[in-house]
Amino acid sequence: MVTMEPIVVGEHVLVGVEVKLPKTTLLTINTSKGYIMCGALDVGLLNEVLGDRKIIAARAVGVRTLEQLLHAPMESVTTEAEAMGITVGMTGVDALLKMI
Repeated sequence: MVTMEPIVVGEHVLVGVEVKLPKTTLLTINTSKGYIMCGALDVGLLNEVLGDRKIIAARAVGVRTLEQLLHAPMESVTTEAEAMGITVGMTGVDALLKMI
């Protein structure tokens, strides 16, 4: 099952997506510029194989809900996200605000 829901961050309404899969759930919250995602995101792949796409993304691990994703520290970030001031340890909310 795929669920989309509005996620309010500050004064902005973003898109939260939850994909229920066998034995796991994929979570992402998107802005028009980038996104944060659960541990399924492969930051290394985005940086190394898809680096020419300049993807702005950050990853949190150990989260099971969109709410947890918002407040979790980012475990890794893409090179492009880092260039925007998004850092490891920053909360999902703070990372998303830099992506707006």
